[in-house]
Amino acid sequence: MNNLTQALPPQVLRARLGRICVAITGETIQEMLATAELQVKENPFMEFRLDYLDNPLAALPKVKKFLSENSVVTAVATCRRTQNGGRFKGTPAAQVEVLHKAVEAGCQLVDIELETAVTVKKPEIDSLRQSAAVILSHHDYEKTDGLDAIYERMRKFQPDFYKLVSTARNLSDNVTMIRFLERTRNEASVIGICMGDEGIISRVLGVRAGSEFTFASASVGAETAQGQIAGRTLRETYRIDLVEPGTKVYGVAGNPVKQSLSPLMMNVAFRRETVNAVYLQLQTSRVKDLLGLVKEIPMQGFSVTMPLKQDIIKHLERTDPLSEKVGACNMVVRLPDSKLFGYNTDVTGIVQPLEHRISLRNAKVLVLGAGGAARAAVFGIKDRGADVYILNRDAEEGQKLAREAKAKAFRKENLSKAQWDVIVNATPVGMTGHKQQYWLEPNEVNARIVFDMVYDPVETPLIQMARLRGCQVITGAEMFVYQGAEQFQIWTGKPAPRDEMMRVVMHAVQQRTAAAPPSTFKMPPMPPPPPPAPKPAAASRKPEPEPEKVQPRKPEIAVKLAAKAEASKPVAKKQAVVAAAPVKKLAVKAVPKKAEVKKPAKAPAKKPVPKKPAPKKPAKKIPAKKPVAKKAATKKPAAKKAPAKKPTAKKTPAKKPVTKKPAAKKAAGKPKRR
Repeated sequence: MNNLTQALPPQVLRARLGRICVAITGETIQEMLATAELQVKENPFMEFRLDYLDNPLAALPKVKKFLSENSVVTAVATCRRTQNGGRFKGTPAAQVEVLHKAVEAGCQLVDIELETAVTVKKPEIDSLRQSAAVILSHHDYEKTDGLDAIYERMRKFQPDFYKLVSTARNLSDNVTMIRFLERTRNEASVIGICMGDEGIISRVLGVRAGSEFTFASASVGAETAQGQIAGRTLRETYRIDLVEPGTKVYGVAGNPVKQSLSPLMMNVAFRRETVNAVYLQLQTSRVKDLLGLVKEIPMQGFSVTMPLKQDIIKHLERTDPLSEKVGACNMVVRLPDSKLFGYNTDVTGIVQPLEHRISLRNAKVLVLGAGGAARAAVFGIKDRGADVYILNRDAEEGQKLAREAKAKAFRKENLSKAQWDVIVNATPVGMTGHKQQYWLEPNEVNARIVFDMVYDPVETPLIQMARLRGCQVITGAEMFVYQGAEQFQIWTGKPAPRDEMMRVVMHAVQQRTAAAPPSTFKMPPMPPPPPPAPKPAAASRKPEPEPEKVQPRKPEIAVKLAAKAEASKPVAKKQAVVAAAPVKKLAVKAVPKKAEVKKPAKAPAKKPVPKKPAPKKPAKKIPAKKPVAKKAATKKPAAKKAPAKKPTAKKTPAKKPVTKKPAAKKAAGKPKRR
């Protein structure tokens, strides 16, 4: 493994390099090599940051053993001094000594700063070049400026690779770096990167412009420079190995967008539907900065988030009617003639999840906020016929939006007494990293449905309060996916893989939640639930009046059902036949009914005679005739039962409780006569 580059020509060495060089760090050599072991299969091109170790020279024998056991690895040795943004506190001569030993241990490339090359003697640099490829680097931690001048200073050392790293203060700095790479790509092997959150574009698109490769961290949280992206994210999310001149570029613009899951969601959708495109983070607070990038890259489209949703409108050639009405737009399409067309898909992301759960017509809805997202919620829900109220910190802004949307402004002091069908949070309150975690108190969350547009975390404090209050909830993840799916369809003309988009978003949020430190948020004391006293009292009273109502008031349907029930119980019917006096009269009454229908004169005299000698046989016939008898009983008291009931009352004077029940029947019969 020693002096490997002497045996390999530069072309072969470059063939071993990938587009991503993963920086390997660790407080100890054991930790560093453990990280390197995990990267061997995924990304064998790696940089050992020896300056992170307390004693780099003592660790090199173990590095040598690792490289001899993993011949597939192409290693860069870096021992950056503190003056150049590293951790090595030694002199330039000591730094060069560490790099010499690293080459002997098997590293094929070494990274040395321009400042060190200027300080040490030229023969020292030449001796490094005899056994390894030299990356001459320059870091500017303040700005992106004078790249051509720095490049000219480096050329006299004739390194194998020129590495220029600047700091992006705006999106336009990425354009400066990309243009520099395009000018020098045919002159030398150049590596160009912009540090910072605004410089993420250069880390992905730089390889397309001519950068030999880019640097990445081994994992999230192990970054060696601001804005550095994890190697797996570059490969799987941004698909950097497939980025080429024909790759279409999209992105999400706003501030902050560092934690945005839009790149993950949209890039997964592009990959699933085989679209040659990449979606990036565009961190900026200025519309002009964004538009400059869009024209220079050029970009095919971009999403817009706070604080640009309203400011972008006046810079667009045209907008859809919804964006014009709302006064905010959250996505832009760049047409073939370079004109920009704006859309608002936030309304879709808000209205559709709600309409899957409730009819918005005449619903009473409270919207928190008055920004771009709130405007989309207010106008979108108002168009569905809801009664919309607006609550905002700045009362004037809330009242202004209420006037524009023909909604109503609301005061926070009235919240605890108000009841809502829906409460929609269209503010960043509760978002990961936001100073304020909640705005409403638990006793103010009085709604059937609570909809929080914040999707990171999914379980925001407001959602937690709503669950404890027994409200139905809609998380921001659902709204986020719905609006993103519509953007995908507008850009590509293909149906969006919504289920896959939701899956990756939820998985990412869960991972973040698990990796985040324990939250210091404490749920405010929940108010006591509403007094349930009246409900059990009403329930206890119900069984008492029920029997009273059933006995005196028997409608015809109830009588029929009772007759069927009696027909299914022959034993009870036989007992009813045993009572001689009442049975005879009931039998006689049943006969005139049939007589009324067919033979009114013969029925009363002929039918009761055969039933007396054979009580068993009529018992079988009675179940079929009893329902008819009961119907007659309900109809006859209106005309003929009055004289028949008088002798029953005279014959049984001792059975007063029994006579009381028919008395109730008589009372019921009298109004019928009237």
